Amino acid sequence: MAMIDQSDVLKRNNVTVKGSGSQSIVFAHGYGCDQFMWRFVYPAFLEDYKVILFDHVGSGNSDESFYNVQKYNSLEGYADDILEICHALELENVILVGHSVSSMISLLAANKEPSLFSNIIMIGPSPCYIDKEEYKGGFSQQDIDELLETLESNYLGWASTMAPVIMGNPEKPELGDELTNSFCRTNPEIAKHFAKVTFLSDNREDLDDLKIPTLIIQCEEDAIAPLAVAKYVNSKITSSTLELIDATGHCPNLSAPEETISAIKNYLEKKD
Repeated sequence: MAMIDQSDVLKRNNVTVKGSGSQSIVFAHGYGCDQFMWRFVYPAFLEDYKVILFDHVGSGNSDESFYNVQKYNSLEGYADDILEICHALELENVILVGHSVSSMISLLAANKEPSLFSNIIMIGPSPCYIDKEEYKGGFSQQDIDELLETLESNYLGWASTMAPVIMGNPEKPELGDELTNSFCRTNPEIAKHFAKVTFLSDNREDLDDLKIPTLIIQCEEDAIAPLAVAKYVNSKITSSTLELIDATGHCPNLSAPEETISAIKNYLEKKD
């Protein structure tokens, strides 16, 4: 992996560092989101940890000039970015928290440089969204093909339709609206490419390689990554613990932040 200048890395991913703890906790956001989506969660860790927030290239206030279709044609490109952020900040013994697709991005980063991380925390992970033989990812190939076709032809329409489904919690429509607005702020061309890379990815074989202690946080109902998928991930990562939280939807960092914080803190306290 070719290293780039430290200041370029921090600018590229709009890296924010907060808190004063000796151990670092890095929060990696999901598809169509940015670091702002962690605003209800990260303050709970400022007292005990150094907190690192960032935006994937093409999201939030990242520098889109660094976007390269070839690099980001697989989740590996995003994993390399996380490793470069950790090196630029000279981090070690890192707790890496990944939401949604960033769960698999975190997996890939940890498998590349396992010595860098103490724990991986996955929120709503899915190693493969498409049903394949005995594996049930929650979507048929046709479902994903149609989703990507709709996204390609009418991104803003797709965003306004899908965001509330992803968020769940129809009794809190403001959350669905926030996710819709986040999708719509993302560069549509980058968002289309990232969606294709995300929904067509298959990281099932990579799960067996992860030996770092891992917490899987799963909502009771999740239209994107159902419980059966979380159980599959748990069965494949021998060092993992599955925590089912009292929440619905795919974004508990927004819809159920207290439950999310509690799951993370309880897990980290036990390991200590």
